[in-house]
Amino acid sequence: MNDFMMEREIQEALTAGENALQSLYAASEQLDSARNWGIVDLLGGGFFTDLIKHSKMGKAEKYLSQARYYLQQFQKELRNVAADDTIQLQTGDFLSFADFFFDGVVADYLVQSRINETRRKVAEAIRRVEELTAKLRAKYSYFN
Repeated sequence: MNDFMMEREIQEALTAGENALQSLYAASEQLDSARNWGIVDLLGGGFFTDLIKHSKMGKAEKYLSQARYYLQQFQKELRNVAADDTIQLQTGDFLSFADFFFDGVVADYLVQSRINETRRKVAEAIRRVEELTAKLRAKYSYFN
């Protein structure tokens, strides 16, 4: 692959990574808010508190769905760029976070634990995508 094509592939991978990060950041923000409203709910919040918490969870679900799509795109683009193992994304663990988060919620304390577990997985996904996009930027700067 010539330098021009490699530069284009790296740029496509960076775009996919940045899209994934934006969705992950937005999901993380909504999960933080849902967690906070969940704490209030556990302390006796009531109907409106529950309504707000579930609204935040719904928004988080939307962003998690977007993140799943963009992570898959990022993984695909990385395959076009990676000549070595230093730029790899194993999505198995955090592509399932949306399924885990929204599967069969029963009680408020279970919701709270699922919010916290999903927040942990989203944070891990953010860390890994940030790490990979930094490597891609370093590789991209080689061509410029």
